[in-house]
Amino acid sequence: SILRSVRILRRKVIVKLLARAAFACIAFISSSAFARGAYPEKPIVFIVPQSAGGANDTIARIVTQKLGAILKQPMVVDNRTGAGGNIGTALASKAKPDGYTLLFTTNSAQVINPALYSSVGFDPVKDFIPIATTAVAGYVLVANPSFPANNVPELVAYAKKAAPGSFNYASPGNGTLNHLIAVMLEKAAGFNWVHVPYKSAAAAATDVVGGQVPVSFQSVPSSIGFIQNGKLKLLGVVNEKRLPAFPNVPTIGETYKGFGATPWYGILAPAGTPKPIIDKLQAAIFEALDSKDVQESLAAQGCEVLKRDSAAFAKMIRDELPQWAKIVKDSGARVD
Repeated sequence: SILRSVRILRRKVIVKLLARAAFACIAFISSSAFARGAYPEKPIVFIVPQSAGGANDTIARIVTQKLGAILKQPMVVDNRTGAGGNIGTALASKAKPDGYTLLFTTNSAQVINPALYSSVGFDPVKDFIPIATTAVAGYVLVANPSFPANNVPELVAYAKKAAPGSFNYASPGNGTLNHLIAVMLEKAAGFNWVHVPYKSAAAAATDVVGGQVPVSFQSVPSSIGFIQNGKLKLLGVVNEKRLPAFPNVPTIGETYKGFGATPWYGILAPAGTPKPIIDKLQAAIFEALDSKDVQESLAAQGCEVLKRDSAAFAKMIRDELPQWAKIVKDSGARVD
């Protein structure tokens, strides 16, 4: 009986040892597969929560085209619009964490919307692993060439003399960064204008060109073509510093102290994505951003490379959430 008990105990020990060895082997094989570069083995989808033609879409296509060449797999840009970016972001947050569905987004959706909307459908910190930032874009106030103001002080003077409800501005939609910037200027300068939301930045810019609406805040990528051919005129720069593409155009902050915003764009993965995948993607993104052709393509769109690794990117998001929450609260803007 004692001998039998010893044999049973011995078998249990052996089974446990074999199980541990098997798990260790599986982990080693999995780790080795990542190290050998098995990922990615199929196309990677990048959910862009804004429409085609805007800054996020433009930057995403420039960067992912280079990423495809580096990772030797097709990169698919999937525009999922709606609710100021919330629909696409929420969809990405629920994707399988295997590195094949990623989020290519901007601070507008990731750190501003949680303060602007009563419900966004995702947690900007818990639901994602930041991989890397990619770029910052210029934002500008543009007008139809026939609009009488040629700079921000003249626009404010015009707005204060206009009949109530008669001065309109266009934006890509309720809750977008463009909309919020307009509210910020309204509060800073003490005037009122009427928001005309569109379904995309391109649609808003097109109607300003056509004269249906006199002015709009636009990203440089969505408006640079119209600016260069004279169909839109620049009134001011939203960013904290002047843009290299338009060095003679003053920032709005030069007139109204403290006014300014510099939108960033970056890539995130659903929470739970394995670290080896995050590391490989980060390295590939940095390689893409270091390439001369990507830098030149971004510069041609009025953008600059912004390289921040996963840890620094995560800190940016955590730091900006309360900052934008205060700005939104002070502006009085709210979207439900």
